[in-house]
Amino acid sequence: MTDEEIRRELRRKTRRSFLTGGVAAAAGWAGYRWLTSARSDNALPWPQRRVLDFNGKLSHSYLSDSGLMPTYSASEVGYLKPNGAIGLDDSDEWSLHVAPGDGIPGIELTLADVQALPRVEMITRFCCIEGWSVVAHWTGARFSDFTRKYLPPNAAVPPYVYMATPEEDYYVGLDRKSALHPQTLLAYEQNGRPLTAEHGAPLRLVIPVKYGIKSIKKIGVIRYTAQKPGDYWAEEGYDWFAGL
Repeated sequence: MTDEEIRRELRRKTRRSFLTGGVAAAAGWAGYRWLTSARSDNALPWPQRRVLDFNGKLSHSYLSDSGLMPTYSASEVGYLKPNGAIGLDDSDEWSLHVAPGDGIPGIELTLADVQALPRVEMITRFCCIEGWSVVAHWTGARFSDFTRKYLPPNAAVPPYVYMATPEEDYYVGLDRKSALHPQTLLAYEQNGRPLTAEHGAPLRLVIPVKYGIKSIKKIGVIRYTAQKPGDYWAEEGYDWFAGL
């Protein structure tokens, strides 16, 4: 090609690139404006919430009782930061209110009622949504054993479980499959000792298949429900399922 032909070709490609880039930039800006101005759904634009919900459904489909999180030796246990103090009041008075649903009267339980269930020890990794993790040692009762004990005989387990601190300042929603997973514990001991107040005494949830935001401390309310319950951090823009 001659020098003049090369210059013409360069000018043509430059104009085409400029037009293509301009269209792409305009489309990207329009998409950004649409996304950020979309109706809010639990602190997120609804398209982002739909993506999180889809991811949650996908994670739920893979979850099974045979899919266990790894366990560790006692020598690998580390220091667990007591992140979060919402709902951890200083009151020494505590009971556990259980609402089975379907119009069945609620019951009040003590820690001794939970401790009477088969005792389970578990050393698993606690994963915080902030990005850190640590191996922790827990002792408690499987939530599946608790459910079999305190739901009426032959009653179907509703699809969701709601748990909250005594005054319901902090609360989580769980799907039935996650709640009944064999590694989901109502824990009353950590590292062989009763829970401290900062770690959720006298009773907390430990659910290794999910991020730590679901491992609610100082459980005062457990409610079985047919409706998807609210969740503290999901209402602040996080994933409701929060699975690992």
